[in-house]
Amino acid sequence: MYAAYFGLEQLPFSIAPDPRYLFLSERHREALAHLLYGLDGGGGFVLLTGEVGAGKTTVCRGFLQQMPAHCCAAYIFNPKLSAEELLATVCDEFGVALPDNRRGPPSIKQCVDALNAWLLAQHAAGKSCVLVIDEAQSLSGDVLEQLRLLTNLETDEKKLLQIILIGQPELRALVARPELTQLAQRVIARYHLGALSKGETAQYVAHRLAVAGWQGPLPFAPAALARVHALSGGVPRRINLLCDRALLAAYAAGHKQVDARRVSAAAREVFAHAAQPGAPRRWPLALAGLAGGVLLTGAALALSGHWPWRSSTPRAASAPVAAPAASAQAGAAGAPTAPAADESALWRRLASLWGAQLPEGALPCAGALPGELACWSTTQGDEALLRQLDRPVLLRLQGPAAPTGFALLRALHEGRAELLDARGQASEQPWSELAAAWSGAAFTLWRSPPGLDAAGVDIAATEAGSQWLAAQLDRAGMAAAPALRTRVRQFQRAQGLQSDGLAGPLTLMRLNRALGRQEPRLLAPTAAPGES
Repeated sequence: MYAAYFGLEQLPFSIAPDPRYLFLSERHREALAHLLYGLDGGGGFVLLTGEVGAGKTTVCRGFLQQMPAHCCAAYIFNPKLSAEELLATVCDEFGVALPDNRRGPPSIKQCVDALNAWLLAQHAAGKSCVLVIDEAQSLSGDVLEQLRLLTNLETDEKKLLQIILIGQPELRALVARPELTQLAQRVIARYHLGALSKGETAQYVAHRLAVAGWQGPLPFAPAALARVHALSGGVPRRINLLCDRALLAAYAAGHKQVDARRVSAAAREVFAHAAQPGAPRRWPLALAGLAGGVLLTGAALALSGHWPWRSSTPRAASAPVAAPAASAQAGAAGAPTAPAADESALWRRLASLWGAQLPEGALPCAGALPGELACWSTTQGDEALLRQLDRPVLLRLQGPAAPTGFALLRALHEGRAELLDARGQASEQPWSELAAAWSGAAFTLWRSPPGLDAAGVDIAATEAGSQWLAAQLDRAGMAAAPALRTRVRQFQRAQGLQSDGLAGPLTLMRLNRALGRQEPRLLAPTAAPGES
């Protein structure tokens, strides 16, 4: 229908769980990591839960595609079976031959004996086996108990079967029932998927359009993307339904761009709900269950180089670190909470490392910055991301129940963290201690291109941005290619970033570094202008 009109190779917002459109927000990246961890977890259960349409099935498909060659998997997506039927289905999925029983279906004992013999043969051949059950909230107590008994199949060295249960939030309550205590004690990892933030929703829409062949400025106006997030609640399946209908409406009206008004009209059609800005929105789960899940993310979105603000619940930390600033106050919805005025001294110290002088009380993420400086932050950072950024960062610390303050990380080397206080005095402590108290939220500065808006999904979305980016890639020695996005992907792969062809802040930070621009370094500190 509208694909050719918008220059797309295929429809970008199908609700089929196509792994080609795999887009991992930081939470979905962590979900995938939990599933991959289960392969080497030594047996037991891994639980992945999330609301309807959050992308669980698509993460699972991505997981199955990334499984190593030495692993074999059985995938069951219709678990409303009796214990006997489920065991027979498991054997069928693994290709286990069952005895011919002319008097009826094989018994539980026959299935378990055949499966045990097959698993032992796979173990002897150096293979690991995993059973994945989708929609596991529908499993009965008897079936769950039978699955627990399957985890008793073992050798003297290891369990023979890893079981992954994927389902809606009710699965957590199901496993917590007193009669399933033994099963709950065998859960080695669990993760709950949340919805996308406002920035991640925009990234998700841009990603799916890029995979479908879109080039150039997005066909959704910024206000339309904000409305998509508000009306969809950040749930990928709802985003797909809404964007698909909005593009169809734009095509029917002969327009090349979707505005917020058209998104609201599409929501009234798709969700049978009058979408009124600012009104409370409680989407019935049944509306979200129209079809199979969609989403999401190949490699670390933290390295994707997109929108500067990303939101998620900070991970819990263990112990506070000495000498942080006072706790933060609440910030804008959908963005990491920016430090309050009490943290101004540390912000000004961070800016001084870049040769910038800020007035008393100024906060880099809350107002204009001098020159070409821009602020970038995340709420789900880790050590790998800090090393990728390779620049001083302000870390938000987290106590057992509430934020405890901030620490300015100036350098990281040989397992030691060098911190600066508000006066510029340096101190050191083991990185492991600081990491234990870090909430995952980090704030840093970078130099944006002069005269261009580089805070969005892709600086090449405008003609001026495309020309500037092509010139910088030439200077960086990137080989010529027919399309600019191809060159961007080549650069991203060389830098260890997600190679999606969209030049966002992280990609531009790495480009600055590749061009040898003088900037403060985290891993190899050098004197920076204005540093004291």
